[in-house]
Amino acid sequence: MLNALKAIQSYKSGHLFEGEQTTWLQLLAAAEQPNINLERIHSIAELEGTNPVLDYVERTLQVLEQLQVSFWIREILEDVLVWSETAKAGSPKQRRKWQKQGVNLFVHNVGSAQLYDMYGSVGNLHGKQGYREEEHSSRSEILRDLSNDDPIRSTQTVQTAYGSLTPRHEIIRTLIATHGLIGQYIRGEIPFAENAPLHSFITQGWLTADEMKAILIALNECIIAGVDPALWNQVQAEVQRIVGWIITEPDHTDWNVKERLSRLRSTSIRQGEAMDEAYAKLQVQLEIEKLLAPLAHRTLWYVESAMHDFSLQEMVKIFLLTLNSEAMEQQWDAVRHISFEPLMNTMYYDYKGVKKLNIYKKRMIEKYLEQYSWEQIEAGETITYPHLTHRIERHPDLRDTLFVTFEFSPAAEKLIAFCIEAEKSPLYEKAVLLLFDLFGLRRDAYDRFHNEETYLADMNSSGDYKKVLLDYMVGKRVLDIGPGGGILLDLIEQERPEMEPIGIDISANVIEALERKKQREAHRWQVLKGDALQLDQYVQSGTVDTVIFSSILHELYSYIERDGRRFNRDTVVAVLRSSFNVLSPGGRILIRDGIMTEPEVQKRRIRFLEPDGMRWLERYAQDFQGRSIEFEQISENEAMLDINDAMEFLYTYTWGEEAYVHEIQEQFGIFTPSAYEHCIREALGEQAEIITFRHFLQEGYTEALGERILFMDEHGQPAPLPDSTCLIVIEKKKGMADR
Repeated sequence: MLNALKAIQSYKSGHLFEGEQTTWLQLLAAAEQPNINLERIHSIAELEGTNPVLDYVERTLQVLEQLQVSFWIREILEDVLVWSETAKAGSPKQRRKWQKQGVNLFVHNVGSAQLYDMYGSVGNLHGKQGYREEEHSSRSEILRDLSNDDPIRSTQTVQTAYGSLTPRHEIIRTLIATHGLIGQYIRGEIPFAENAPLHSFITQGWLTADEMKAILIALNECIIAGVDPALWNQVQAEVQRIVGWIITEPDHTDWNVKERLSRLRSTSIRQGEAMDEAYAKLQVQLEIEKLLAPLAHRTLWYVESAMHDFSLQEMVKIFLLTLNSEAMEQQWDAVRHISFEPLMNTMYYDYKGVKKLNIYKKRMIEKYLEQYSWEQIEAGETITYPHLTHRIERHPDLRDTLFVTFEFSPAAEKLIAFCIEAEKSPLYEKAVLLLFDLFGLRRDAYDRFHNEETYLADMNSSGDYKKVLLDYMVGKRVLDIGPGGGILLDLIEQERPEMEPIGIDISANVIEALERKKQREAHRWQVLKGDALQLDQYVQSGTVDTVIFSSILHELYSYIERDGRRFNRDTVVAVLRSSFNVLSPGGRILIRDGIMTEPEVQKRRIRFLEPDGMRWLERYAQDFQGRSIEFEQISENEAMLDINDAMEFLYTYTWGEEAYVHEIQEQFGIFTPSAYEHCIREALGEQAEIITFRHFLQEGYTEALGERILFMDEHGQPAPLPDSTCLIVIEKKKGMADR
């Protein structure tokens, strides 16, 4: 077993005391809050009480132990691997001291090489017992010296700030300083020239080309397979090609701007971003190659981790804000590294043991970037935006590194923290609306921030219910208002190939998810970010054949403020008029949504079969936003309510705790059949004909509630659940002028 692995295992088992630890192990073990890339971390909370940096070093050494390489290569790489992560370690006191000494702890390969210069020495890891003379008998004198722990016999030495160093030390130091750069080059994070120091091993006669290749291939397998063995299998061929360039083409041409951006956005592209289309749009708006040319000779740290959830346009804006910042212009030529680590660290938090993107901050940053025109960014103008600004700065001791993030005001930070804390409570919706007000966002541009993925999955599971709508669609062009996870768009594409489906949603989350789904799965449907109350801004009047409101009309009714209040009948009138205006003659509006029962004066009794049922009802009556809910408690586990109040409560009770904070904000049954018909007549007049109007109990409610409640009439006799859902088809009469 490798000496380093033995040392780590002894330390972890408690059999290696501090005084017995080698310097590198002391540094790695002292890491209280190691600096790591959050990209591959599943849970931030899991990091507490662990040392992921030491664990990663152990995994790289385990890979090395299995490789079939010469002993002298194994010995050199062992030293490289144990030192290459030290800049992420050390105690807080040590790190403060290192920073004052000019150690770059944020460009980790450089900082680790500096620490190796400071603390490393020949024999630090192995001692004389690690050297086997017989394994080197056929090598040159220099290469014997490189692996021999005896005093160096060669006259070749390297002069650094820390004194005269041996070729062995310099090879290890350079391998540490370039540690991981091949992988970073593949990801578009560095220019190829960063690998140039490696070629000097050959020009100085320290290593042959074959030896150089063997070292670099083995080292990169350790580095990459230590992260994920499958990742090594994926990139192995490209690593070998780049190693060949390092050996034979030290001046190899770099990626062009588009290729580098594509590599920086590989995660976004895998998730469905249409890179070619997005880049083409940017080329129309600005001279992107010219403006981003200054990035060509600079390294970019944590770009993908920090920004893969932003669009390409937003990423480019952040790059240009950085390049045109005052901090950059002060010492333009001195800046070699640009770190997005501060931005990465602010973009995530832990939710139920899972690392979550801070969608609150993301939305506010998006809004902030929207305010900037390309011309303003090029001119270096700074706009004033409430509670948020971009921050580009240097640390006094690191003049070659620029740090990029966004800074929120103390009030905004506290409100965002409050939103996160309130995610499981009825306060959540109020917190989000306060956040919208603070940043001047429209309240009806509502996002289900913290459970959007769950919400979209739930929407997709309703495909069988939505399929009935296919029978009522007419014409070619179909608008799906509030498409959710895209299940209806998929159905139209599959079952009605002659139709052109278009989804429109106000939620940026929904549109982003659908755009990526479309790219991943090669769909032909389109999606637009838009407002259902102003459809003629997105499609030409009279050009749509079918407009669909599938379980979305009640959300528009519940969330959109009109004349200063939500749950407003006038909102439904406005939405119907907006959709009717874009309809062609003979076109249809399809509504599938909640329905109330009439006569409304009926009473129903609910007997809870679960011990906390009455508590649920009490909580619901207090929290529901749609209208006042009143009930009469008949016994410890039984209550009497108006029939529509009872059913509205049961919708929320069925969904359960996870959905509670949202369901109390929504009124599912918004009209009785008579009220629905009256609203349609008022909104659309004689031009509209209701050709289908039926209502029914949605399948699943009876089964879902069967073991949780008994539903009875006011006399205590068993009663069926009332109808929950309506299907309405409205047709625009032909031969009549538009309203």
